[in-house]
Amino acid sequence: MKRLLAAFALSAALCASAADAPLPQYSHDQTLGVADCTNSLCHGSAQLWKDSRVLQNEYLIWSRRDKHARTYAVLLNARSQQIAKKLGLTQPPQNASQCLDCHAHNVPPARRGPKFILSDGIACESCHGPAERWIRSHVEPNATHAQNLANGMYATSDDVQRARLCMSCHLGTADKFVDHRLIAAGHPRLSFELDTFMQIEPQHFRIDDDWVERKGRWDTTRAWAVGQAMGAAQLLRTLVDNKRGHAGLFPEFSLFDCHACHHLMSDKRDFHLRTDVGLGRARLNDSSLLMLRQIVARVDAAGAPRFDAQLDRLQRAIANGDDALAQARVTLQECEQALARIVAYRQFSADDLRAMFDGLLEQGLNGDYSSYQSAEQATMAVQSMTDLMSRIGVVRAASVQPALTRLLLSVADDEQFRPQAFQGALRDLRAAVHAGKQK
Repeated sequence: MKRLLAAFALSAALCASAADAPLPQYSHDQTLGVADCTNSLCHGSAQLWKDSRVLQNEYLIWSRRDKHARTYAVLLNARSQQIAKKLGLTQPPQNASQCLDCHAHNVPPARRGPKFILSDGIACESCHGPAERWIRSHVEPNATHAQNLANGMYATSDDVQRARLCMSCHLGTADKFVDHRLIAAGHPRLSFELDTFMQIEPQHFRIDDDWVERKGRWDTTRAWAVGQAMGAAQLLRTLVDNKRGHAGLFPEFSLFDCHACHHLMSDKRDFHLRTDVGLGRARLNDSSLLMLRQIVARVDAAGAPRFDAQLDRLQRAIANGDDALAQARVTLQECEQALARIVAYRQFSADDLRAMFDGLLEQGLNGDYSSYQSAEQATMAVQSMTDLMSRIGVVRAASVQPALTRLLLSVADDEQFRPQAFQGALRDLRAAVHAGKQK
């Protein structure tokens, strides 16, 4: 019991420190601009430097291959201009804070250095923090990562901090949020999973012994688990927010399953008796909560039945209007407790990975992923886990790739999504993983 209490105290401290650290956009330090990082002796080299702790070519990777370098440019296209017009914005999107808050490093003019350029989009300091206090000290021979953080660098290597940063745009916060009105005007529906997006991001760092020594172990399973817990918590936090959770008389529709309403009237949807809330009733987008079921089963086996029961109560409370906000607050507490346990959990093992993978497949074959958004989230999780299992030698990549490709195709088009086809692809993947298991 003492060990458990100590673990919870540690995880609470970690979560508190993450909550206290300002996101780069809201730091009081000055943003210097990309130009201060692009020298060939710094991060603008055309080739890797021998014996360097970092690649030295980070700027070229970002400028040539990273979509974050073109987020501001998106605001100039015809679609963005049309969205702004439909919303009745008084400014074009490239000048509107509502758009710039996620499409650029939109810091106040007083905190912009002489080389700062707004059109750089999501640039170096958008993620690593305004460099005013650490630009010089971080290149000193004896500089430590802890000292850099103390000087205002953002802790992107920390799972909780990284999730907060990425989700602030890719899912939203109390300050910036892609609501149903913005989606109705033409903005794409937001979809995010931390580990998957990290894997497809052009990597501008190298995980080696030196990196681990300075910043700790890189655990993709833990990153996935942290991301799901924080995503679920943010969904519920928005739901109970008096300013964000409602749009006039109605709840904020972007928090719900889009395709429960957006489909042809002739398209009669199949419902799963255990997980669906009934005909004609909107279902909360519980995709991250469904993923979290399997994570809680590993990090808190004793509490897993209680967690499952809370999720079922939440959906039915929302559908029936039975004090749904009170139940959402209770479920939010469960998610926050799950996050604390994940942070305090021992290193995720191959057994943990395989158990969660099997659990996700079983949950899907039981029909729990009848909504497109839950199937999409499960596919991202399964793809990430399959890749990791192949890298650590649990399964042979060549044996599972055809089945994994069929699974990806089953969620490639939300308008063509069919739960039965998705379940068939899951069944094929389970068989392929079993057949391809390393001896």
